Amino acid sequence: MTNAKALLDKTENGFNSLQVSKKYVDSALKWLETWLTDDAFKDYVPQIAYLIEAEKWAFLLDSFYQVIPFGTGGRRGLVGVGPNRINTWTIQASAQGHSQYLIRQYGEQARQRGVVLAFDVRKYTQKGIYDEALANPVMNLDGRRLANAAAAVYTANKIKVFMFKEERSTPELSYAIRHLNAVSGDMFSASHNLPTDNGKKVYDQYGGQLIPPDDQFLVDEVSGNVTEIKVIDIDEAKENGLIDVIDEQVDDAYYHAVGRVSLSDERELKIVYSPLHGTGLTSVYPILKKLDFDITLDPGTSNMSGAFENVTFNIPNPEVIESFDHSLPFARKVGADILISTDPDADRIGVMIDHSGSWQFLTGNEIGIILTNYAISKYRSNGRLNRNSVVVKTDVTTSLMQKIALENEVKCIGNHLVGFKYIADEMNKIEKEGNIDDFIFGAEESHGYLTGNYARDKDATCAAIWLCEHAAELKKQQKTLLDDLNDIYATYGYCHNYLTEIRLLGAKGMEQISLIMDHLRDTKIESFDNFRVKERLDRRRGDPQPHLSKTDTSARNMLIYHVDDLPQTAGIKITVRPSGTEPKIKMYFEVIGKPCNLENLADEKTNITGIRQELEKTFMQYCYRLLEVDFPDRGFLLFWQLPLDDKLKYFDIEDKIVNLKNTSDARVRKNELDELLSFLGANPVEKVDNAFREKYGAGILEYLELN
Repeated sequence: MTNAKALLDKTENGFNSLQVSKKYVDSALKWLETWLTDDAFKDYVPQIAYLIEAEKWAFLLDSFYQVIPFGTGGRRGLVGVGPNRINTWTIQASAQGHSQYLIRQYGEQARQRGVVLAFDVRKYTQKGIYDEALANPVMNLDGRRLANAAAAVYTANKIKVFMFKEERSTPELSYAIRHLNAVSGDMFSASHNLPTDNGKKVYDQYGGQLIPPDDQFLVDEVSGNVTEIKVIDIDEAKENGLIDVIDEQVDDAYYHAVGRVSLSDERELKIVYSPLHGTGLTSVYPILKKLDFDITLDPGTSNMSGAFENVTFNIPNPEVIESFDHSLPFARKVGADILISTDPDADRIGVMIDHSGSWQFLTGNEIGIILTNYAISKYRSNGRLNRNSVVVKTDVTTSLMQKIALENEVKCIGNHLVGFKYIADEMNKIEKEGNIDDFIFGAEESHGYLTGNYARDKDATCAAIWLCEHAAELKKQQKTLLDDLNDIYATYGYCHNYLTEIRLLGAKGMEQISLIMDHLRDTKIESFDNFRVKERLDRRRGDPQPHLSKTDTSARNMLIYHVDDLPQTAGIKITVRPSGTEPKIKMYFEVIGKPCNLENLADEKTNITGIRQELEKTFMQYCYRLLEVDFPDRGFLLFWQLPLDDKLKYFDIEDKIVNLKNTSDARVRKNELDELLSFLGANPVEKVDNAFREKYGAGILEYLELN
């Protein structure tokens, strides 16, 4: 029998060695005591005891100091043991609170109309964290098991469950909720996060994620009113008619609904598609095939797999150019015109295009610009533009979308808070007014887009249709999407948008994020070096007041700095906000140039990009100084998604890497390099190589003669 008191005493001593607030230590000890002594957690106890005996204090503290919170749409984070991890307990506690919320909101309708459950490809297989010789309830935990765990709770509360029997995409879940007239739905996914993560996104009866104050009502129910988690056996629930398995009829209806958004019949284009091991195989690929596009799967990334084994860094994020590393050689080999990828739940899209023999990556903002201009021109030529025509975007999405819309006499609602759910809510308002046919397009900078009226969350498929048919039209003119983008820039002005972040992990990271935000909010800053502040907007303290809920206040935790223009700019903006789903603070930089002749555009891009780079370094260094971090300029060349501690650790060990040159045996040299960089995870050299090359004139492998 486990001696809980001895384990807790040892843990308390260990926690006291960490530099973290006492409130986090006390909370972690309280939850540890519960998990060590409550019979509901008996299966987790051996691994908890192992972590304590192994003195993994920082990891234990982070696992237990809180119940993993609801973010912008649900729970998402590391799979693992403890209340601050994704596991069957945190998922079932969420489902119980959600059940109570639905019954309060809808009464008997909640039980009759039911919820739709879908899951993607994720499966937890991480080694080196827990004792592999002991039973581990979270090892091999996948979306299907999480969905079944949730279904056992919903049905115990007498709520009908509609369950996809295989992996499906987030947008198809959104469609299915509307199609089946359900009251809600859950998507078990961690979107584009690392393979170590999983989670649950919650959807309302319209197929969108909850917005304030409804999300607050759900959070309060989950966090404060769950006294018992009701569970019944899945087989018993099926026998009682409480679980229906969704069949191909929903797939076919979804395919038809998405296909209707097409604006052109042009199909002469060779497409290579990479689902990045995810559910785009069930949405993007079959729908483009049904629309008679010439689409070929990248063979290396077209197996469904939660390991994301053929994706650089194992980060299946189409926002990151490195995610194309595996599929690009295949696209070149087969002579493709365009290369498309999607994240595991297939709501975000990434694009590369062959432009005069050089493959070019398009950012989320650039895709939004192209699609806005394309859609407006098509609506005009089809006679569909009128005074109610509208595009919708979030505040951090490129301002050029708004400029294009307004100069074409199309309304642009462009100041929504971050999160596609706010675009979805705007669509609901437009629909209630009877004008949904006038909704042209919704976009957010993080590669999320939607058109039509079939769903209320972003869908990579509709964006893929528009991009491919537009690229096919351009190909007939011997032009590419990049030519089209350059024409837009010359007409409206080059707009350079850039996103970066400071990733700060654990309880300490939360304090650091708060420190930065509090300082920026409470300090009157005249300038960031040479960039003079013209105006600061605080979305939390500004209108509208009062806020609808705590979640509303949290969503408004965003500061926008408008900076005085330079002679060559027509707008400079910095936006800073904590992420709602990950432990990081995000910075968005926008520098807008002026219209110019097409032949001068290359120089204009160089000038505007240089201004953005200087703006980024100036602002980021200001924030690093708040953390008392001396951050070298070469740090901006490291992979941008690395945690700050890992970036600093790299510079601490860089001399050791250089000294490996004195090791004569190449195999020993390689093994020691692997050991030094092991903390960086997958593809470690690629994450730091640019910073190394800047100082030493060669990449690490070349410098150490290992290539």
